[in-house]
Amino acid sequence: MLLPALMASAQKNTPQSYIEQFKEDAIRIMHETGVPASIVLGVAMHESGCGNSKLAKNLNNQFGVKGSGRIVYVNSKKKKISTAYKRYGSVYDSFQDFARIMTERAEFSGLAMNLTHFDYEGWAHGIQKHGYASDRHWSKYVLDIIKHYQLNALDEKPADTATQKQANPDQLAQNHQF
Repeated sequence: MLLPALMASAQKNTPQSYIEQFKEDAIRIMHETGVPASIVLGVAMHESGCGNSKLAKNLNNQFGVKGSGRIVYVNSKKKKISTAYKRYGSVYDSFQDFARIMTERAEFSGLAMNLTHFDYEGWAHGIQKHGYASDRHWSKYVLDIIKHYQLNALDEKPADTATQKQANPDQLAQNHQF
């Protein structure tokens, strides 16, 4: 009985499992900060490989955020790793910090003042334009993830959130086809 549980925990996250596990956190962050849930999830999925990157697994760091100093952690092979990346207590804490960066850092703070949480495309282009990533295709990658998994369906009005909490991403996609 223990072996299947261990094997399941060793498996990689799929995009669907990542969305299901963290969509409520992303919606909560959206309502607290105005950063679209689709952006929080889409960027996290892109940057962390759906939570499968070494930073995500070892530090709960979904966005590759650097810290103010060096930290040491022990990886799965019992090797000590020294890194400048930030460690978070949980994935939710990583989401919160990303939203804080988007709303409080000077280079990004104008996005929250000028864009609604419904304008995920504006957010993606604005984040790239203001220097979040050096890859000139970064916003396209993030937007492709958002559109493919219809994460923008999570960017609804608070009254619609109760319905979304009961729906899975496939149901959300069916409810929001154009």
